[in-house]
Amino acid sequence: MSTQLTAVHNHIDKHFDASLERLKALLRIPSISTDPAYKTQTRQAGQWVVDQLAEIGFEASLRETAGHPMVIARHAGASDDAPHVLYYGHYDVQPPDPLELWTSDPFEPQIIDGPRGTRIVARGAVDDKGQLMTFIEAFRAWKSVHGELPINVTVMIEGEEESGSPSLDAFLKANSDELAADVCVVCDTAMWDIDTPAITYMLRGLVYIEATLHGPGHDLHSGVYGGSLRNPINALGRIVGELVGDDGRIAIPGFYDDVIDLTPEERAQWKALGFNEKSFLGDIGVTTAFGETGWSTLERTWARPTCDVNGIKGGYIGEGAKTVIGSHATAKISCRLVADMDPDRVHDALIGFLKARTPEGYRWSFKSFGRAPAIRVPTESPFLEAAKAGLEQTYGKPAFLIGSGGSIPVVGSIREILGYDSLLVGFGLEDDRMHSPNEKFEVKCYHMGIRSHASIMHRFASISRGVVAPS
Repeated sequence: MSTQLTAVHNHIDKHFDASLERLKALLRIPSISTDPAYKTQTRQAGQWVVDQLAEIGFEASLRETAGHPMVIARHAGASDDAPHVLYYGHYDVQPPDPLELWTSDPFEPQIIDGPRGTRIVARGAVDDKGQLMTFIEAFRAWKSVHGELPINVTVMIEGEEESGSPSLDAFLKANSDELAADVCVVCDTAMWDIDTPAITYMLRGLVYIEATLHGPGHDLHSGVYGGSLRNPINALGRIVGELVGDDGRIAIPGFYDDVIDLTPEERAQWKALGFNEKSFLGDIGVTTAFGETGWSTLERTWARPTCDVNGIKGGYIGEGAKTVIGSHATAKISCRLVADMDPDRVHDALIGFLKARTPEGYRWSFKSFGRAPAIRVPTESPFLEAAKAGLEQTYGKPAFLIGSGGSIPVVGSIREILGYDSLLVGFGLEDDRMHSPNEKFEVKCYHMGIRSHASIMHRFASISRGVVAPS
């Protein structure tokens, strides 16, 4: 390891307690972007990030959008020939509900003992405040030790990721020149395990709709009208039940036409990861796996498309009894997509499937909650190789290339609008309870994440010279 990087790592270790306190300060701000009641606090969190970056020496500002503001900051590197990297994260968080299931105040971070060391428990601990702070603290350490950064850096921290990023694309288009870079580093993903780093090269896309089946003009007495007409709730349940067959295959016509299957090499590599299905299911209290026949659980969650009903409502759902036939019934339905599925085509096919089963005299209404393509990041890239080398240097073992069942729309937007690819380097774990009560981030993951970003920057700095920095 170079003396330059060693000095930065030593600084990170010596001042880690201060890094942890800064993360706690950010976690105390309830930046719930989906709730208008927290608009002021959400802006406060963005300004807090701006202030931290300015303190390090960045030119930083809070930029207005149609919704919550965007944090933009820039810092020149030690050399004009150094690569230019955009770092992305988001400062907004999910609502903490249900509050009664938290063991402590979700916005008063607690350091508690866990089976793998200490962990910090708070809303946003891992998604995404803890993760964005890993690279901010790495910047701080480089500047403190060397007075400069080894690469040219732009930072973009979003305030609407948890509410669907409605202002993101317009912002990227309006500021494309300012956001020009060689690659984007996204820190909003997971490791393989607490001791094994990973780079995510495959993300599923998403199509999400709300479908409402309308029947009678008002709710009806089930004693007077029961048996005389189709119950919209019964009909909706039957229709959405047909979306997935007993073999786990999606029944929408043409759904699999554009799917790119895994290569034999990818399937072999993933099998060699030693995925523990029993442990994976046991963490959520399920003992039996289900999914598309012919594919392993890991393959189904990373590289096969899905269609799920995320919620159903209709009629009376309050306490006690009310014998009605509801006038309508609604289902929220999402499809996870893989390369090379077209989100628009899947959206139209899903609606076509529902319309083809419309009971006579009934009608549908639809709402769309977004469409995002699946992402496959090129695995032959000097930046990916540099990131792998930096992670191995930090952890002492190779980084795995993994997939993810989730969707990160910004990756597709950056490729489509700004014209370059992203590296997804994250430090979360499967059991971090993202979006759930008692969300946490292992303190070790936070510490090693800061060290990793320092190592990766060191490796990035060598790319313009055509070689990877010596270890």
